[in-house]
Amino acid sequence: MATLFLAIWIVIPAPNRTLLPLSVGAPEISVWLILSATVAIIGAVRTWHMHIIAKVATVASVIALILASIPIVRFPSVASHTINALQSTLGVDYLDAVPFDRQLAMRPSPLSFGELFRGFPKDSAIVTKNIVFATVAGVKLTGIVYQPPAKRKYPIVVQIYGGAWQRGTAEDFPDFARFLAARGYVVFAIDYRHAPQFTFPEQYADIKTALTWVRRSAAKFGGDTTRMAMLGRSAGAHLSMMAAYDSTLAPLRAVVSFYGPVDLVDAYVNPPSPDPLDIRDVETKFIGVPLATSLDKYKQASPINFVRAGLPPTLLINGNRDNIVEARFGRMMHERLRASGNKSVLIEIPWGDHAFDDEAVSNGLSGQLSRYAVERFLAWALTRQAP
Repeated sequence: MATLFLAIWIVIPAPNRTLLPLSVGAPEISVWLILSATVAIIGAVRTWHMHIIAKVATVASVIALILASIPIVRFPSVASHTINALQSTLGVDYLDAVPFDRQLAMRPSPLSFGELFRGFPKDSAIVTKNIVFATVAGVKLTGIVYQPPAKRKYPIVVQIYGGAWQRGTAEDFPDFARFLAARGYVVFAIDYRHAPQFTFPEQYADIKTALTWVRRSAAKFGGDTTRMAMLGRSAGAHLSMMAAYDSTLAPLRAVVSFYGPVDLVDAYVNPPSPDPLDIRDVETKFIGVPLATSLDKYKQASPINFVRAGLPPTLLINGNRDNIVEARFGRMMHERLRASGNKSVLIEIPWGDHAFDDEAVSNGLSGQLSRYAVERFLAWALTRQAP
């Protein structure tokens, strides 16, 4: 029965914050649920004629097995769509210009069944923690730098954490930063002040301060400021897109958005259902006032309003079961970018909920697929050689 309870969250959205981890994690551990359900079925069938409980357990386990199989069955099609999305936007031979040694180091396929069970290997990196890059309004803003083990010049990825603009630290997602560092990127994980104590545009001002620090410090850590990309999750993806599309900042080479908010006005007017985090409350705390009080401020905080020609290529990764930042916003941004003549790759994960790549389940189906896409997108954007 416990397996069925977990499996139902593969298809049922979480109605509140408390149950959200189940909705996020269940699809990512589906292979374990399949094994558990199979073992339960075998055990229950042996006593089928002896106990009514065995019959109930068998039925429950069969239902759990069916539900848990949904992401596995759909994975090949989604992986194929991911590969096609990269090729259709970047070119069928987009990796040909990437140095061969980088190609050899890439994940060979979107899924490793072994990693579903044993997790990702622990990548090595040189890590420098607790760097205070600014003190603003009495708040120390810190950064962490992840460097490849070998000493030479590398492209830069600036990583920004999520947390509804209210929580999180630069220490979030260290394994993903190590993954990138091991593949030849200097990763700067940066901090910003949180709502509701600080409201927009204070968070974005901190990101601009952090980018100034990154550019000034890059040489010390082996970073190449001519090859920089932003990467963020949720609120961090929102801030990453704001920076990447800001015409007043030095241009960047790419931006990666994991389920990032793009249109705060639309999200406020049309909140998801169910709405586990209360989007209107989250946005009001971030902006400082309700939408009716300051429509312009909500528009100023929406990356979609800054789309124009000449933007860096964008990779958008969204979960179709996300009831915090709905997948439709990824489609809206994708269409707006393409209509403006920009390169945009959109990847949708049908079973994915918000934070589907959380470090606790990062080796799951969604985590592996997104790593595959990010690795190739960044290699094309930051390391390809001129013809």
